[in-house]
Amino acid sequence: MAARWVILVLYLALMIGIGVYYKRKTASVNDFVLGGRALGAWFTAFAYGTSYFSAVIFVGYAGKFGWSYGLASTWVGIGNCIIGSWMAWKVLGRRTRIMTKHMEAKTMPEYFEKRFNSKGLKIASALIVFVFLIPYTASVYNGLSRLFEKSFGIDYAWCICGMAVFTAVYVIMGGYKATALNDFIQGLIMLVGIVAIVLAVLNLNGGPVESIKALGDVKDPSGKTGVYNSIFGPDPVNLIGVVILTSLGTWGLPQMVQKFYAIKDDKEVRKGTIVSTFFAFVVAGGCYFLGGFGRLFSDPDEAGLPVVGSDGIIPAMMDKLPNALFGLVIVLVLSASMSTLSSLVLTSSSTLTIDLIKPWLNKKNKMDERRELLVMRIFIAVFLVISVVIALITLHNPQTVISSLMGISWGALAGAFLAPFMYGLFKKKVTKAAVWASFICGVGITVAHMLIYTMELIPDAPKTLGKLSLASPVNAGAFAMLFGLIVVPVVSAVTKQSETDKEYVDQLFECYEEEKAVEKAEKKEEKAERKAARA
Repeated sequence: MAARWVILVLYLALMIGIGVYYKRKTASVNDFVLGGRALGAWFTAFAYGTSYFSAVIFVGYAGKFGWSYGLASTWVGIGNCIIGSWMAWKVLGRRTRIMTKHMEAKTMPEYFEKRFNSKGLKIASALIVFVFLIPYTASVYNGLSRLFEKSFGIDYAWCICGMAVFTAVYVIMGGYKATALNDFIQGLIMLVGIVAIVLAVLNLNGGPVESIKALGDVKDPSGKTGVYNSIFGPDPVNLIGVVILTSLGTWGLPQMVQKFYAIKDDKEVRKGTIVSTFFAFVVAGGCYFLGGFGRLFSDPDEAGLPVVGSDGIIPAMMDKLPNALFGLVIVLVLSASMSTLSSLVLTSSSTLTIDLIKPWLNKKNKMDERRELLVMRIFIAVFLVISVVIALITLHNPQTVISSLMGISWGALAGAFLAPFMYGLFKKKVTKAAVWASFICGVGITVAHMLIYTMELIPDAPKTLGKLSLASPVNAGAFAMLFGLIVVPVVSAVTKQSETDKEYVDQLFECYEEEKAVEKAEKKEEKAERKAARA
């Protein structure tokens, strides 16, 4: 126990030290929110990966979906690697960097305002970001606190409050640069830690081969064996929904795509694609593969659910590990959680300040850059307090599992933003009406399903709407994303842009041609330098 405390204190001291160091180097809003748009491939890729994978994945999703789908849950990690990382960087990375730099957009709502020439879209998207990042933040607290409670015997509520305070301190002081360096260190810990933990857990059952064999001997509810170690598991249809939500969802999440705003140039984007994909393969693949063996560490209750609860499966696994390795687990999950939390609070506070508070105060000439930074730091604290309250409220509610909270958050955000954001980077003829339709459908589907799903969980509530349920918030979120990809082009086809909007968008898309011209000039210069060097 003493060793665990020493490791924890040293780790937290390092995080705070980084925040203090970068406080002196963060002089502007651009520095605080985007690190001056000068980050390289490794920092950006690790920031992307550590924001992607947190205690929500390691504790909540790996445990729940590993229990439901067995070894087939590894497909979720593969989807995160290919769709959520490699394809996201390939499709969105370069064009996001060029477009947002040209428009001088710092946040997702600013992108919608300047891309579609609409202040209304900025206000609506800012409100969606602030509201629906809160349940995701609560789910991160939930995942970490369960492991801390198991390891240190600290009450869950105190874990939540302590984590919020430490995250607030280093983000408020150092902004994006401090977050990026912390993410890099935290990412290295996650890479080493997940490999060591997977190997250790498998060795508890005699190694990989014996573990897979033992998993095959576990009976499903109908009494069959060989289900949980099969390639596609017992429920491949719902498994696809999980893959879509957790993989495609990153394309529309503000805390994820804003990483592309900050990267330095196209060369770094190409490097970052490789680094990010490798990171996702190890971390996401390892987490879901590990979760697939959950039935070897927990018995089912009468309803077929884990006795320890979905969020207790991974902690039950970790409890079997040696003390030293359990200490590594704590640092790993703390790293994953704090990196995600810092990204969430920075995204939310910057969105609220830049897109809502600043325009209002500017009308009264009361918002200079110094005051803007102060307001942003205040809202970091406000956002954390609200999410802590929600995490504490859901503390003793067995239905409010991590996966449900995350499904609601990702479903609303990616359901609303994914399609208009992506299409807006590539197609000139996306209309304002199409963007509004996507916002309404994404949030509407998620909220409506959340209400229906909640009614299904209440014993005495009427079940007349049960047939409309998509089984879980995860499936509803996946449906909202795919629906948006259809709604935006359809609405754009039946609505028209004004002549003013057409001219505005034509001028906007010239940034891609300008970038090509710059790249050609740089390549010619590099060739000339190499030729001169050889001569």
